[in-house]
Amino acid sequence: MTTEERIEASQTKIFKAVFPNTTNHYDTLFGGTAMQLMDEVAFITATRFSRKRVVTVSSDKIDFKKPIAAGTIVELIGKVTYVGKTSMKVNVEIYTEQMYSYERERAIVGDFTFVAIDESKKPIQIL
Repeated sequence: MTTEERIEASQTKIFKAVFPNTTNHYDTLFGGTAMQLMDEVAFITATRFSRKRVVTVSSDKIDFKKPIAAGTIVELIGKVTYVGKTSMKVNVEIYTEQMYSYERERAIVGDFTFVAIDESKKPIQIL
């Protein structure tokens, strides 16, 4: 399988409903909760791409473009955007969907860097 085919096959999409227990006093999703969900999707994407143990080593700029209201559906999409010797970058976007209409818009976007590790937690080659 080529690198491009592995990138395509590892793309990860997860849907979640935004319930009141995950929102702040403005009735919008906590930023930290959004970041946790993004890191989880990025981890799954990186693991599916490399099929190795991976750990998050950094999160780059995360842009909160639109608030995510309680009662909406969110789709998180993770895609590998860079592959190095031992590290890879995963871009994650969060889209909101209204439950009772087809309205959809991008709300948050960010990048996460992962390193593949062995049993001793030492970096190893990805490909």
